[in-house]
Amino acid sequence: MSETDFERRYQQAPCGLLSTTPAGVVLDANATFLRWIGYRSEDLVGKPLTSVLDAGSQLFYETRHVQVLHLQGWVSEVALTLRCADGSRLPVLVNSVLVDDRKDVVRTAVFDATSRLHYESELVRARRAAESSEERVRLLQDVSIAFGVTATDEEVAESFVAVAREAFTAIECSVHLRSEAGVLELVAGVNPLAGKVPPIEVLRNTSDFVIVHAEEAESEFPLLAAGLRLARLESLSITPLIDGAERLGILVCFFARRRAFDDHFFDLHRALGRQATQTLVRVRLQRQLQHLALHDQLTGVANRQLLQQSLDAGIAASRQTGAQMALLFLDVDNFKSINDRLGHSAGDEVLRELAERLRTGVRVGDIVGRIGGDEFVVVCPDTDLDGAMSVAERVLALTREPIVASGVPVAISVSAGVSTYRPDRDAGQTGDEMLIRADGAMYVSKKAGKDRITLAPDAHQPSPRT
Repeated sequence: MSETDFERRYQQAPCGLLSTTPAGVVLDANATFLRWIGYRSEDLVGKPLTSVLDAGSQLFYETRHVQVLHLQGWVSEVALTLRCADGSRLPVLVNSVLVDDRKDVVRTAVFDATSRLHYESELVRARRAAESSEERVRLLQDVSIAFGVTATDEEVAESFVAVAREAFTAIECSVHLRSEAGVLELVAGVNPLAGKVPPIEVLRNTSDFVIVHAEEAESEFPLLAAGLRLARLESLSITPLIDGAERLGILVCFFARRRAFDDHFFDLHRALGRQATQTLVRVRLQRQLQHLALHDQLTGVANRQLLQQSLDAGIAASRQTGAQMALLFLDVDNFKSINDRLGHSAGDEVLRELAERLRTGVRVGDIVGRIGGDEFVVVCPDTDLDGAMSVAERVLALTREPIVASGVPVAISVSAGVSTYRPDRDAGQTGDEMLIRADGAMYVSKKAGKDRITLAPDAHQPSPRT
């Protein structure tokens, strides 16, 4: 992802995104958050987050939120109330994580909880409406619990299908979510019309709850009517999952007998759809937060924390299986001169393109990461010395091709150091020691003329081998 694309997604995310100090001083806020509260960036940056919280939230934030964050490194779904510039109040849910490789930064996602409060009010009214609705209300409560523990799109969809099938006494239910390519794909449940009816875009893209009966669909959707009869179905309902202007997917319920669909049925469908939509948005934003916490924001490759986890996991796996592993430490030659001649923006372009070439040059399963500046690391699990040298040679060959930065072709090269881990001889070696050995070998490559690979010595060898 380019820096421009990342910035656009950051600013236009459907939730508020903040960076603060561990003490709660605002360092940055995206356009969504600023629009919600009606402040400009200059009105907020440099001030404590508590300055836009109501009195009760200020107390909770200072005495609970900050304390828990420091103790466990993250805080999930904390309910706070924001004081907007126009004097109104905005209820929100807050997720925060302390960035491990930068102890001075806290990343926070803020979710508008207005719809959630509206949903809870609807739930109370539904419970009071009639005793006959108690079972369906209980199902809504159950799905709230089920959605609360989901972590993936598939888990949300599966919970949605299970609850909808019971709540609406449907013979089958299916959830179709829109892929990155914009195509609706079956994620959970069963579609009894699959292979019998071609996609009907006007129904798949509906913006409101729809009921289709086989008899009444004959004139407008003859193929659908025929498919329903072939599958021995009388009706189907379609519930869209929409977040603002974004269409996330649909829930389809299939009924073997025609039945009376009352207002309570429609209301329950819509409430369940809203709940599923909110949960999908939460799950996806949590994934984005997790990705941000473990990946370098400039290049998109693994950051130091993820590299360390991958390296430790690789060593542990080697000790279990007996397989070797390797580590490549790479440093761009004369990178400072690129910044000096063309500017830091051009230098960033070089680093982004270099990271992409590294991803292309390594094997499936290898982890590419950036540990700072112009230094990159590649963790190569299940790799012996020959395999590691082959990867390193391929990477160096790819990096020798000129990179266009700020419209100017830039010739670069990379110096590399390689360290290996053999569980039969290096059982006591740690990931940090592998990094140190590979880093030392890289500096030998620098001194020997750059654009070359040096193998770090074993413990009993006096000097690296180039």
